[in-house]
Parts: sequence; C-alpha cells; structure tokens
Amino acid sequence: MPVADVLDLRAVSVVRGTSTLLDGVDWAVRAGERWVVLGPNGAGKTTLLQLASTQIHPTRGESWVLGERMGAVDVFELRPRIGLTSSALAERLPPRERVVDVVRTASYAVVGRWHEQYDQVDDRRAQQLLVLLGVAELADRTFGTLSEGERKRVQIARALMADPELLLLDEPAAGLDLGGREDLVHRLADLAADPGAPAMVLVTHHVEEIPPGFTHVLMLRGGRVVTSGPIESSLTASALSATFGLKLRLDARGGRHAARLVR
Repeated sequence: MPVADVLDLRAVSVVRGTSTLLDGVDWAVRAGERWVVLGPNGAGKTTLLQLASTQIHPTRGESWVLGERMGAVDVFELRPRIGLTSSALAERLPPRERVVDVVRTASYAVVGRWHEQYDQVDDRRAQQLLVLLGVAELADRTFGTLSEGERKRVQIARALMADPELLLLDEPAAGLDLGGREDLVHRLADLAADPGAPAMVLVTHHVEEIPPGFTHVLMLRGGRVVTSGPIESSLTASALSATFGLKLRLDARGGRHAARLVR
C-alpha cells in the first residue's frame, strides 16, 4: 500500500502503563487537505498530534510522517518541516522576546534568540507572516505583553516561518473571547483557501471553531476513531452524538457549523 505523502497512521496504538490512549487508529492526510480533529477531553486528540509532530512513537502499528517511517528516521531532520502551535510550546516562548524574534527563531527551530544570524529574507518573511495574521503592528512588542488572541496569531505566524509541509494547530481558539475566536477562524479560513498553504490539521472540541474551507474531519472517542472522511459526508449529527455521548443537533450555514443538545 502506498504511503500517504503527509501523514499515514496504520493500526496505531499508544499505551502508557495500563492506559490505552489511542487504539488501532488508521488515518491518512494528503497534501492540500485541511483536517479538523474533534473529540471530548481524553479522546486521544493531543496524543494524535504528538504522533503527527514526531514527539512520540506508537506502541503498536506504523506511523509515517512526510514519507518517513517513525523509528527508522532521525526525527530532528523532520521537525523543521512541521509547523506546530500548542499551549505547551507557548509556555516555552520567552515573555521578554520581541514578537518578530518569536517568529524568526522558528527558522532555526529554536525558542529564544541566542547567536543566530538572520538575513533580509528571514526578516521579510517574518514581517509578511505577521501581516498575514493581522499582527504586524506588534512586531516590536514583547510576547509577554500580548493578549491571548494576539499570542495565538503570533504562534501561527511562527509555525509558518519555516515554510512547513504540515501545519498542526492544537486548539488554537482555546481561551479566546467571541471576537478573538471569530477573527482567528476568519484568518484560518483565508489560510485554508491558499493553494500554497501546507496540509493542515486543527484540533478542537467545538464545531463552531471549524473554519470554512476545511475539507476533512476525524472524530475520536476513547482513543478510537468514530468516523473519518470528507466533512460534507462525515460531519453529521449522528457521528457527533456518538463522539460526545450526547444527542446533538448539527446546523450548517455558510461553511460554519453549530451544535446544540436535543432535549
């Protein structure tokens, strides 16, 4: 069977002690696809993203990332080809670092300026990404002075800095107010519509956070796949109800979704 060009998980399980975090997961992501991963707390979403970002290896099964099999490749060569945003990474970003440097340091896959030398190409790309994410005016601010919404957008700019082949977004709208969420969803929709953008995987708990233009959905519950496939056919009320263990109604309009409890 050919290997998917971005991600290919084959009967993957992740076991820690007596807990099975992922159980027999099959999932493939190809270039140009935009995936959303949905599921309740404890469903295995974070573990899945750790596999995709080469932070961990599966206990059983095969995990292929960017055409390379985990366990048979130096992951430090792969990681610069993957853009990642997560709360864990955000905590490592120095609060006194200038925003433009938070973005630029991704070129060297480091956190915090040291003795790296950047050229005009790096400077232009960092500035262009800050413009793309609507935070160009923050370039000389320090990261620690930003609002939560501003930090989220700076992190995405950083994740795109090295021109990755895969962009992984771990709950990028978590902690945002309504305005911040809607602004971020709008910008991610623009990014999803860009044919030059990398394959994207967005993890969330909420269908309201799915940007228009996302093409596929994977739903997890208890470490197992509930459904996987194109959003048009796979994101249904019945699948969502099975995923979250509640009877839910799903509404869709203008490329956006909303879920409500059926009483």
